[in-house]
Amino acid sequence: MILEICNVSCGYCQREPVLKDVTFSVKTGEICCLLGPNGVGKTTLLKTLLGTLKLLDGEIMLDGEALSKWGPKKRAKAIAYVAQTHVPPFPYKVKDVILLGRIAHIGYFGQPSAKDKEFVEETLNELGIYSLRNKEYTDISGGERQLVMIARSLVQEPDFLVLDEPTANLDFGNTVKVLKHLILLKEKGLGIIMTTHSLDQAFYLNSSAALLTGKKALKFGAADSVLTRKNLKEVYGIDIKVVEFLDEEGKVIKICVPVF
Repeated sequence: MILEICNVSCGYCQREPVLKDVTFSVKTGEICCLLGPNGVGKTTLLKTLLGTLKLLDGEIMLDGEALSKWGPKKRAKAIAYVAQTHVPPFPYKVKDVILLGRIAHIGYFGQPSAKDKEFVEETLNELGIYSLRNKEYTDISGGERQLVMIARSLVQEPDFLVLDEPTANLDFGNTVKVLKHLILLKEKGLGIIMTTHSLDQAFYLNSSAALLTGKKALKFGAADSVLTRKNLKEVYGIDIKVVEFLDEEGKVIKICVPVF
């Protein structure tokens, strides 16, 4: 399946569009990192993709169908969302928080079936957080909460997963855990679009990159071709060098380093 953002202009009512004529695409089994400075429109684009903001122009297509014609339930079955942070209002058990992701399939007033509950158990196990199932969501760590939110999105059985800075505020260890799980989800055929302020993550995830320039434009392609010294200086206003080195197994590792 392919998700296409076609000449999209987005923003808020009665204001100048935040982004104009944005075009790129992501297939299932691929990751796209949406990059750019604060305030450039990354979250605005995500909200438009999710349908919480109305398109100002252009179209978002999933396998040739316009998402603007889809209802919320149909969209939720195709595209799941993981917010940057989530503050729990009540101390629900982790397994019950994840079970809420089945609403798109059982309806607001329906009752979860044994199959729904079994799916939750399987997802907990796949993400390596089965031991958390009976813990209160308010008592687990930030990294564990992020994995729980990913699990809740996965039980929607989406084709695409949209994440807004999934590693924000996580320590290094939990950041790596989340990124490793995203790679596994990609390998299982899920399409992933995520915002991040860490340029290195695009290299680590072997993703495509959609780099918002701050001029209502976008550069899109493989991370290697988009995240160049020239492009990064244009976007961030500082000199950033892409450094390559070999790890112990001879694999090429790329990181972005500011030049002082």
